Amino acid sequence: MAEATVRKARPKHLNLVQIRLPLPGIVSILHRISGVALFLCLPLLLWLFGASLGSQEELESFYAVFGFSVLGLPIVKLVLLGLLWSFLHHFCAGIRFLLLDMHIGIELPAARMSSVIVLVVSLALTVVTGALIW
Repeated sequence: MAEATVRKARPKHLNLVQIRLPLPGIVSILHRISGVALFLCLPLLLWLFGASLGSQEELESFYAVFGFSVLGLPIVKLVLLGLLWSFLHHFCAGIRFLLLDMHIGIELPAARMSSVIVLVVSLALTVVTGALIW
């Protein structure tokens, strides 16, 4: 009457290098990372927005420090470009997740294609917008 239960040996640690996520999983994780980055940088973004709307002196110091002049710091431009990608990816992936919530594109091939579209569109918009800003 007593049945022997066979248990699988579970790993003692989780090796993140060996896990192969599908592309929709990567898009989902990038969506979360970009949301956290935008949330953490929100005070900086609000300060930049306020400085850009202030007086002429504040606007000139904003341009000098944050890379909108010829002598702008490249690291600041790179951080702003990263925030730009973060916003664009979060926006595109958010639209994808809204469509998935409405049961549009939930089949596996459609979900994979929409995740490719999200990555391509967000990177293309980042390159185009970054080239215009840089």
